[in-house]
Amino acid sequence: MKTYRTFLLFLIFCSLFTNAQDLKPEYQKFISKFILEVKNNDKEAVSKHFKFPFKREYPIPLVKDKQDFIKRYNQIFDKVLIEKITKSDPAIDWSEVGWRGIMLNRGDLWIDTDGKISSINHQSDEELKLKKELIAVQKKEVNASLSKFKEPVAILETAKFRIRIDDLGNDNYRYASWSVKQKMTEKPDLIIEKGVFHADGTGGNHYYEFKKGNFTYNCYIIVLGQSDSPPAILTVYQSGKEILSQDAKILRQ
Repeated sequence: MKTYRTFLLFLIFCSLFTNAQDLKPEYQKFISKFILEVKNNDKEAVSKHFKFPFKREYPIPLVKDKQDFIKRYNQIFDKVLIEKITKSDPAIDWSEVGWRGIMLNRGDLWIDTDGKISSINHQSDEELKLKKELIAVQKKEVNASLSKFKEPVAILETAKFRIRIDDLGNDNYRYASWSVKQKMTEKPDLIIEKGVFHADGTGGNHYYEFKKGNFTYNCYIIVLGQSDSPPAILTVYQSGKEILSQDAKILRQ
């Protein structure tokens, strides 16, 4: 049986293809140019399609700037991704999906209608190896009570709290919090397991829900919001009544 999170992601995935449209000629033109730049291994030209910093899957560091991108180019654009791009046909393999932009195949790469790449969902073997190494390092940098997890999800910071969310595997998320003045090597003030992921629409917004007794802790991650929306929000409920809500910075994600 599919989990609730898997089902929601499946619905989002299906909605992309329901809304996908053939690429307009004017978009095919700059996609063709991008394909040629990748084919020619023109790192300088390809870098102009990026807005920096550019996000990679956490805990892999952000690509800070153009120089960092060129240094890490072969790590991101490996043989597999390059082949997907260079063998693609703008009229067949690229689709316009409303406000989300233009996608290659089933979302391997997303590019805005202004020609800027918004995300690359392909991950090279080198990045997978780096990710594994960085996770191993993180497990040594937290309190021993938190050292067992599958993958880190995010570290949030409000005016009062530092919050760490980890994926324990099998759609089981863990919440740990400290005073903002404490370090993560110290024992957390609160640990809650069996958290649940919730997709909030199809724009990327989502939240993690954790329950302990009659308290519920929700960590909202805002991907698509208003110009003044915070990156994240911590909201705490007691017996269904909101007792705390604090904007949060995302230190790592």
